[in-house]
Amino acid sequence: MANLRIGSRGSQLALWQAKHVAKFLREHGHSVEIEVIKTTGDKMTEVALAKVGTKGMFTKEIEEALAEGRVDLAVHSLKDVPTELAPDFDLVAILEREDPRDAFISVKFSEIEDLPRHARVGTSSLRRQCQLKALRPDLEITSLRGNVDTRLNKLATGEYDAIILAAAGVDRLKLENYVRGRIPPEVVCPAAGQGALAAEVRRDDRQTRELLGFLDHAVTRRRIECERAVLARLGGGCQVPIGAYAEKRGDLLHLIAMAGRPDGSEVLREHGSGNDPERLGRQVAEKLLDRGADRILNDVYGHEAAVPKQP
Repeated sequence: MANLRIGSRGSQLALWQAKHVAKFLREHGHSVEIEVIKTTGDKMTEVALAKVGTKGMFTKEIEEALAEGRVDLAVHSLKDVPTELAPDFDLVAILEREDPRDAFISVKFSEIEDLPRHARVGTSSLRRQCQLKALRPDLEITSLRGNVDTRLNKLATGEYDAIILAAAGVDRLKLENYVRGRIPPEVVCPAAGQGALAAEVRRDDRQTRELLGFLDHAVTRRRIECERAVLARLGGGCQVPIGAYAEKRGDLLHLIAMAGRPDGSEVLREHGSGNDPERLGRQVAEKLLDRGADRILNDVYGHEAAVPKQP
């Protein structure tokens, strides 16, 4: 049996994820240690994510520890992992996906439609902002950073009328009682990979690769490969207004994807079905490009002012 070292961010949610993987490994007889590593994204908590614009902002320092041999594997929330990994690394296991939807969380209001005009909604995601503004142009979207508890406290003290969080993160921390509703992907398309965890290893570490093989969930991997193919073709990272969600329907994958302007003035949506995950992802991305997604995204990349404003 092996002694495995997991690299993880230090947030409550990231540690839950690392401990979740550690539990499975211990059940297979391995001893496991968790090393907390502070990432660029963790250090810049006062800046809206879209303003940082750094690919791998939640993974870079962990990959450095992996390359140096200080840890044997890294556990990531897949939506934070860049679509292009460095050639030295591989996502050897993608765990079975949990709820991929976004959760609507509010003290006073039960759904988006119930929010009063000019209600303040907290999110650090341009993807969420874009789709929320398309639904309700009157809403005031303000940047919301920090761990889940910090965000919920800001809601409880009245800084926000509602906040939007990934449902899977809320579920993992057993905070479901704060959730007023889960937003259908057809209304607010999730981020590529949202709700899924990945284990990353050095590509040449054959032993660790073999030890982690049992964690890989084939259906989830196909869904994620499809979604990440959209992101790769559109040239986007995890902090741009792009969404992609694939699900298995019978023998086929069905994919919906979106790209839009942060102010919600233009939102493009496309869908498709197929057998080949990456091919399907590219095909749907091409439909978005044919309708002008490249023009929209070029404008977004060129204008820092498009991020949610600070409260």
